[in-house]
Amino acid sequence: MKLGFIGTGKIASSVITGICKSSIKFNKIIISSRNKKISKQLKKKFKRIIIEKDNQKIVNDSNWIFLAITPTVGEKIIKNLKFKSNQTIISFISTITIPRLKKMINVRADIVRAIPLPPISLMKGPVPICPPNKKVKKFFDKIGSTVEIKNEKLSINFWAISGMMASYYEILKTMSNWLVNKGIKRLDAQKYITSLFLALSEDAVVNSKKELHHLVKESQTPKGLNEQGLKEMNKKSVYKSVINTLNTIHKRLNK
Repeated sequence: MKLGFIGTGKIASSVITGICKSSIKFNKIIISSRNKKISKQLKKKFKRIIIEKDNQKIVNDSNWIFLAITPTVGEKIIKNLKFKSNQTIISFISTITIPRLKKMINVRADIVRAIPLPPISLMKGPVPICPPNKKVKKFFDKIGSTVEIKNEKLSINFWAISGMMASYYEILKTMSNWLVNKGIKRLDAQKYITSLFLALSEDAVVNSKKELHHLVKESQTPKGLNEQGLKEMNKKSVYKSVINTLNTIHKRLNK
């Protein structure tokens, strides 16, 4: 199997890294030279990577094509590319819908939207796909945990959540900086914060069959530090702000 990537940003690089570390069988991965720095790094790191300047050549030489470009670039270039009906086309583009993609691609190929995130380079994390597709599910299950969604309108909810990734890292950065300002060495501060939240996330995954409010309740003691922290964050409407932000992102995705 030959895999082609149009676009070589952070997500494409993470997916390619995950593929090359996994048990997925492929002959070669053809990547665009759009981001020269990333494409050269990938070629240097993995043997079966080929850099190609011409996007049409990537399409011609690939069985599966991954569209890893911005919506603006997608609108400009996809309609000018000639795809084949026996190809599988996987789009990472946030705001171009399946009906729109079908119109632009203009052949009866398998078209799937997927939402991989950077931890896929570690072969970790969920990958929502829409519509359900056995081949694509089997593929992403080897580098993450596939979540199949039948309804594209429902899949937009997952896209909205994916827009909070930078905000999460900003929280980690803020707390690390707070420790540094209190005299802790930066490496020690970052190691503590990242390890703490990794452990909390793993605990949440183990307990994910319960409603999450149980974890909120169990992590507090009466008049304790966590109770104080939660009360103060609620008073400042921090969590309402999260909901408002998700609603704003969701609205943008539905345009």
